[in-house]
Order: sequence, then C-alpha cells, then structure tokens
Amino acid sequence: METEQAVLALAALAQSTRMEAFRTLVKHEPEGVPAGELARAVGVPQNTLSAHLAILSRAGLVVGERNSRSIIYRANLAAFQELTLFMVHDCCGGNTELCAPLIQSLKPRRAAASKSASQKSKSTVGDRS
Repeated sequence: METEQAVLALAALAQSTRMEAFRTLVKHEPEGVPAGELARAVGVPQNTLSAHLAILSRAGLVVGERNSRSIIYRANLAAFQELTLFMVHDCCGGNTELCAPLIQSLKPRRAAASKSASQKSKSTVGDRS
C-alpha cells in the first residue's frame, strides 16, 4: 500500500459515522448489509449514509453490490488488512519479541474467547477422570 492510499483510508475512517458504519459492516461479513438496514443501524438518514459510504468506497474500504432494487454493502477486509499491515510493517524495528503482544492483540476476540472456553472445557473434562 502506498502512503497516499493509507492516508485516504485513515481519513475516511476518521469520522464517527463512517467508523461506525465500517465496524458494522465488518461485524456482518461476509453477508453484508443492505443500505437501508445499515442506515437504521448507524442511526442516520439514508442520504447521509450514502455520502459517507461514497467516501469509504473511494478509500477502498467498502464495496457495494446491487441486488435487485437494493445495494448490499460489505467491508473490504483485504484493503483493511493491507492498511493494518502498512501501519505495523516496521513495528518494533523487526524485533519479534516486542511485536508479539501487538500481533496477539490483533486476533479477533471471539476466536480467543472461544479458544479459552474450549480449553477450560477440556481441562474440566480432564479433571473429572
């Protein structure tokens, strides 16, 4: 990712309605969210959301796909991953020991919580025998 594209993406996310819309779309991957439903979820009129989605789309963070009479919006997770990697590329001067906590904290919470619950369940089952 080039610096200019990163600046464009970060600028698009640097507004509360757009940030909330993007985070909502991320939560609804891979299905996406129809425009009207997204407007209701974010709490803004559809025409206002449309302007915000246009900015996110120009930044490459959101894609819209026409489905009959509605448009289904999705987060472009590949672009977001590229932005995140751009930001941490030179993290800690390449010292993996220093970067490990940052990388660990980037893992989805649900997966970590599920893994933790699974491990507790296994240890509880093991304790019974």
